[in-house]
Amino acid sequence: MTELRLILGDQLNPRHSWFTEVRPDVVYLLLELHQETSYVLHHAQKILGIFAAMRDFAAQLRQAGHRVRYVKIDEVSNRPDLCANLDALITHYQADRLLWQEPDEFRLDQALRQWASQLSIPAVAVDSEHFFTQRQDAAEFFKGKQQWRMEYFYRAMRKKHAVLITADNKPAGGQWNFDADNRRVWKGQPLPAIDQRLRHDHSALWRTICDAGVTSFGEACADDFRWPLNRAEALQQLDYFIERQLPFFGDYQDAMHSGEPFLFHSLLSFGLNLKMLDPAEVVQAAAAAWHAGRVPLAAAEGFIRQILGWREYIRGIYWASMPEYVSQNSLQHQLPLPLWFWSGQTRMRCLSAVIGQSLQTAYAHHIQRLMVTGNFALLAGLDPQQLHEWYLGIYIDAFEWVELPNTLGMSQFADGGKLASKPYVSSAAYLQRMSNYCSDCSYQPKQRTGEHACPFNALYWDFFARHLERFEHNPRLAFVYKQLKQFSQTELDAIKERAGYLKQNLNTL
Repeated sequence: MTELRLILGDQLNPRHSWFTEVRPDVVYLLLELHQETSYVLHHAQKILGIFAAMRDFAAQLRQAGHRVRYVKIDEVSNRPDLCANLDALITHYQADRLLWQEPDEFRLDQALRQWASQLSIPAVAVDSEHFFTQRQDAAEFFKGKQQWRMEYFYRAMRKKHAVLITADNKPAGGQWNFDADNRRVWKGQPLPAIDQRLRHDHSALWRTICDAGVTSFGEACADDFRWPLNRAEALQQLDYFIERQLPFFGDYQDAMHSGEPFLFHSLLSFGLNLKMLDPAEVVQAAAAAWHAGRVPLAAAEGFIRQILGWREYIRGIYWASMPEYVSQNSLQHQLPLPLWFWSGQTRMRCLSAVIGQSLQTAYAHHIQRLMVTGNFALLAGLDPQQLHEWYLGIYIDAFEWVELPNTLGMSQFADGGKLASKPYVSSAAYLQRMSNYCSDCSYQPKQRTGEHACPFNALYWDFFARHLERFEHNPRLAFVYKQLKQFSQTELDAIKERAGYLKQNLNTL
C-alpha cells in the first residue's frame, strides 16, 4: 500500500497536518516542472527562488523522516507536464491512492481535477490549511451585490477573527480604516532599516536551470540571492519587519523613492505566497506590536488590512470569477506593451526606476505597481491581458490568484468596476508629490502638451475625455470632470493630439 502526496511549489508549509505523522507508506512528491517555467515568461529570481525553496523543503522533510521523491528540472525522467509526471510516478510506486493540496491557481486546479477523474485509483484534494477563508466565502458574502467593496468584507473579517477589536465589538481607535493617515511623503527621514535578509549562493542551481533550457528575463543574482529559502528565514524577516519597519510603514506605505526601492515595506509576500508563513501569525504579530505600544495603530491597521482584508478578498474575487475573469477588457484597450517594459530603457524616470528595480530585484511595492506601471498602462490603453502576463512573470510574489484581480480589476478597470469604484489613475502631479522620480526627468511634470511635457498629463486628460460617457456620472470623479469641462476646445484638441502622438510612439518615450 503506497499513498502519494503531491506538494506544489507554492505549498511549502511545514506545519500542514500532513507532516504531523511520519508514515512509511506515504511518499511526498515535489516536481520542478517545465510547464511552470513557461506558461508565461518568468523573472529569473522567481524560478530560482521557488526551485531553491522546494529543494530546501524536500531536505527538511527527509530530515524529519518522511519519504520524498523529488524530480529535478534536468532529470531525464522529468515529463513535459504535471499530469504526465504523476502518471509515471503512480506506475513506478504502484500507488493505490493520491492526495494533493488544493492549488491556488485555476489552471492547475482544473488540470488536476480533470486528470484525477480518469484515474483508476482514488485521488483526493485536501485543504492547503493556509488562508483565513475558503474559496467561496467572499462570493457568499457579496451575493446579490453588483460591486464587491473590500471595506465591508474587511470589517467582517476583523470582527470574525477579533483583530484590533474592543471588548464591545468596536474597532480599536474608533474607526475601521486609517488609510488617510498613510500617505506621507518620504523626504529622507527616518532612514529605512538596512536589508538584512540572508544571502544565498544559488549559482550551481541557476546553471542547472539554464542548462535545462529554461528561459527567463531579469537579473538572476544567483550568487547573492536574498529571498527566503524556508520558514525559519521567513520568520526572521517577519520579526525584523515588525521591530524595525512596521513603526514607519503606515506613514510611508504610499511613498516612492528611487534611492530606496523598498522603503518600509515588509518583503514578506514571497514567504507568504509560498506558505512558509501563515497569514494568521503575520496578522497576530502586527496586532501584538500595537497592543504592546511598539507601533502606531495606523501602521498596524494599514498592514493588517493588506493581509486580513485585501489578500483574502482578492482570492475570493478570483475564485468567484474564473475562468471568465482572465479575458475581461471592459475598456477595450489593445495597445501592445512598449519594448521598455522588458528593459526599463525609457526617458520617463518613474517608469525607468520602477521597471529597472523590478528587473533587478523581482519586486516593486504595491504603489509602484498600481500608480506607476499600472497607471501608465491604463492611461495609454495597453492590452490588460499582456500587462497581466507581465506582472505575473516579473514579480517573485506573483501567482495568478492574487495578481490577476489586482491587475485586471484594481489596476486596469478591465472588469468594469466589480472590484474598483473608479479607475486608479493620476497625472504627473501625484507622482511628483509622492516620489522623487520627477527630479532630473527628461519630461516636465507641470506641462500638459508639447515635446517636453510629461506623458502622464496628456494621457490622463485624454483618458477621461475618451471615456466620458462611462465615468462622467461617477461621484468619485466629479471633480475630474468639473476640471475637464473648464478646458477650452483648443486645449482639448492639443491634449488629444499629444496623447495620440504618445500612443503611436510608445517605444520611443
